[in-house]
Amino acid sequence: MLKLYAKIFATPQTAIGLPELKDGEVEIVGKKIAAKVAKLFRGSLAIREVDAGSTNACEQELTALGNSYYDVERFGIHFVASPRHADMLMVTGPVSRNMKEALIRTYEATPDPKIVVAVGDDAIDGGIFKGSYAVLDGVHNVIPVDFRIPGDPPSPKTILIHLLKILEIIDSR
Repeated sequence: MLKLYAKIFATPQTAIGLPELKDGEVEIVGKKIAAKVAKLFRGSLAIREVDAGSTNACEQELTALGNSYYDVERFGIHFVASPRHADMLMVTGPVSRNMKEALIRTYEATPDPKIVVAVGDDAIDGGIFKGSYAVLDGVHNVIPVDFRIPGDPPSPKTILIHLLKILEIIDSR
């Protein structure tokens, strides 16, 4: 047990501090996101979320984006069941060996241009599972990753801020 604690405390923090959104600021960020989605995706950004072996913490935060407080659908963002309908892949988890092939197939089924986002520290570099025989230490070791959203797990507000930054970067290209 002590080895596990030592590993947890020795794992470097990859989270980048961001300003927390206050209650009214969710609406402001959301309207900026909606404007970018309208411009870049004709009003509808379809996201396919892939759990590649996570602890389910990041999925809970992504699910929270659909609750009545955040309600990202009003900003033109919706989660889809098929990668064939997706504009963006959000991948969570350190990519377990058993999920490698499924992740590759999902990536290949997503139409071009693909936007891949690693969500959470586990997806970015393996997190606390880094170096384990059962994982591949991050999404980038399996498929190309365009963007990263750090956190363990990132809060819905953090995800929204990063999503806005991602859309701004795509728009500036």
